[in-house]
Order: sequence, then C-alpha cells, then structure tokens
Amino acid sequence: MRPFAHPPRPELVAAYVQCRRIHAHYGRTYYLATRLLPPERRPHVWALYAFARVADEIVDNAAGGDPRRLTGWSEHALAAVRAAEPPHPRLEPVLAATWHTMRAYDLDPGLLEEFLASMAMDLTVTRYATWADLRGYMRGSAAVIGELMAPVLGASGPEALHCAGTLGEAFQLTNFVRDVAEDLDRGRIYLPGEDLRRCGVSEDALARAVRCGRPDPAVRTLVAVQVRRALDLYEQARPGLAMVDASAQPCLEAAFTLYRAILWQVVDHDFDVFAGRLSVPRRARALTAGRVVAAAGVTRLAARGGRRPPRRSWS
Repeated sequence: MRPFAHPPRPELVAAYVQCRRIHAHYGRTYYLATRLLPPERRPHVWALYAFARVADEIVDNAAGGDPRRLTGWSEHALAAVRAAEPPHPRLEPVLAATWHTMRAYDLDPGLLEEFLASMAMDLTVTRYATWADLRGYMRGSAAVIGELMAPVLGASGPEALHCAGTLGEAFQLTNFVRDVAEDLDRGRIYLPGEDLRRCGVSEDALARAVRCGRPDPAVRTLVAVQVRRALDLYEQARPGLAMVDASAQPCLEAAFTLYRAILWQVVDHDFDVFAGRLSVPRRARALTAGRVVAAAGVTRLAARGGRRPPRRSWS
C-alpha cells in the first residue's frame, strides 16, 4: 500500500466521510464490522462500498428499467477511476475517494468494470435458470467486491482472493435469501429456476407468499435449499479469515459471523422470509463485535508480551 500524504487534504477527508455516511446508512451490519478495522484502513472500505452502492441505487431506482442512466454513470465512473488525475473531491466525492483507494492498494479497475456489467444485467435479466447462471451473475456483483476488499485487509495471492470472492458470494446469497419478497416486488427472482422446479414451487406460489406473508411447505423447502447452499459458501470461505492481516481479522470475523447469523434467523423462523425483513438483533450484533474485539485484543496483547500497542490514526 502507498500511504496518503500526511495529513490528507481536507477535501479528500470530506469525500471519504461522505462514503462513510453512505456505508453507515445502507450497510449497517458490514459497517459495524468495519469499525473494528484500524482507523487508517476504514476509509478505503467505505469508498469501495459507496461506489458499489451508488451503482446499485441507480439500478433499483431506474424508471422503467431504462439502462441509459446506469450506462452513462458507468462509463463516466470507469473513465474517472482510470484517469491520471483524480476527480474533484467536492464535486464527485465517491469517485474521488475510489480513485485514491484504487491507487493506494494498486487495485485492478477491471474488477469495477465486471461489477458494473453485472449491475447492467439487473436492468434486463430478471430470472436465472440454473445455479451456475446465478453464480455467473454473482461473480461480477459480489465476488469481485470481495477481491477488491482483500488487499485492503492485507490479503494477497490466488487462494486468499478465491476465499474473498467466495465470501462475497456468501454475503450476497444471504441477501437473496432474506430479500426474496423485496426482490419479487421489483420483478426479480434471484433463486435458480431449476431449484423452484425441484421443490415444486411456481412463481405464483412465491407471489402468494409475498401477498399473504405466509409461505407454504414447498416454498419453505426452497428457502431451506438456498440457506444450505449459502452456509456451504461460508465454510468454503472460512480459511480466508486467517489470510488477512492480524489487525483486520476482527473486522472480517465479525462480518462473517454477523452475516451468517442472518441465515440462522431464517432457520429460527422456519424458513419464513415473507412476514418481515429478518435481521440480527442490535444487542446480538453488539455482543458479537465485543466478543471478537476482546478475543483479538487478548491475542495481540499476548503476542506483545503484555505491552499495549500504540494508538494509530488514519491521518
């Protein structure tokens, strides 16, 4: 990593603060986890999250599925992050912060291009016939985000990037499971069509579960299949928790634990994701974060022979 000049310009700090606000508003679970990162790394996670969120919001709010707004923003964003000079932080705070983060960690802009291509699919593709088809979409929409985040957390090498990409998929499939009703309201189904057929679930049955807030047994079975698949992705990604820097491990472990806990909420509700949006209770999130921090603190203190590490600041 090439560190920023010290202190960074106030305009750049403000750009990262704007990214933090976006992250805190839209990604509460993951934002809580990022608070466990060393202060100098947090802004870079905020920037990458904000970049992804801006594109996602354009897709979700696209009137009539008009692809032109996303296409225009994508072309502008990719040109901006590839430019020799950064965008003006006051005029384009998210792109300015992303530009600096991409260079601080020598990240590949091609990964952002893959992500934006998947976002464009959301405007024209609303069904996925097979798990392989859905995973192809998730490659661009989730795995590449994991691969972008990995260097920020101190991970490198093919195995670490594979784990990071798989964890990104696990996070997204968790969202798909939780948000079946919300996605269906937008006309999208992120569950493989082959799974619907195997479980004997029609799209009408899904729509009926949304209207009534009460799934029938076949729909519950369909959701259970996705939960098992997501849990398997978490297990495949688990080795990556030890491949990041020790200072970043509490953040990654908290994100892993808290997101996976959403699936256990689904299990506890007998695979009913239609009565209301499930989430991990705030107290449970705080307890998990506290436990992870305490365990990491004991480990670091022991490694230093009982000496408290010096405080560090991003600036």
